[in-house]
Amino acid sequence: MKRVALLGAESTGKSRLAQELASHLCGRGLRVAAVPEVLREWCEREGRTPRPEEQLAIGQEQERRVDAAAADHDLVVSDTTALLVAIYAGMLFPDGALLRFALERQATYDATLVTGLDLPWMPDGLQRDAAQPREQVDTLVRSLLQSAQVPFQVVYGSGGQRLQSALQAMGAAGVLPADMARRAPDEDTRRAWHWNCEKCSDPACEHRLFTQLREARG
Repeated sequence: MKRVALLGAESTGKSRLAQELASHLCGRGLRVAAVPEVLREWCEREGRTPRPEEQLAIGQEQERRVDAAAADHDLVVSDTTALLVAIYAGMLFPDGALLRFALERQATYDATLVTGLDLPWMPDGLQRDAAQPREQVDTLVRSLLQSAQVPFQVVYGSGGQRLQSALQAMGAAGVLPADMARRAPDEDTRRAWHWNCEKCSDPACEHRLFTQLREARG
């Protein structure tokens, strides 16, 4: 049983990628569960963002569902973890219960994938109401993972390209065997990738990757 975490700012394709990974890998014979984001579910149900005292329970419920899914699946893909709950709550004190719990749990995942900022922002309507905070969230995700020495890989591209990037990252992390870390090329994966993000927390790295992929296709 393996666990994969998807982290990233708003509107970076986490939910879609979780479903696509589950669908693709189920088609390859694995029992895969995609665990949806509990924070989004909570906001939709309550019609508001949670108060500080409600955040820890939301993070715990996210991780409880991952554990429950792991009991009878080969692979679990979690659309965010308790770490993103802590980031959205702004509860980033080192001695805080939520951040401490989130970092401890994050270290138990077999792979952590961070969704890059190369997709255009779309309004969420629940947690963020502007594109600007995406860069702040992206910076916090990466810095917290780095400070906790949790390895992660960033995935890029749109549609099938993003799925392929995630599969390759999971293969590199040892979550998938080499033959499952590839998918057959199709029109979607061959389509040109248009860079949509003008700002990011690690521009040299992301623009270098974009250039390498463009040159490889050329």
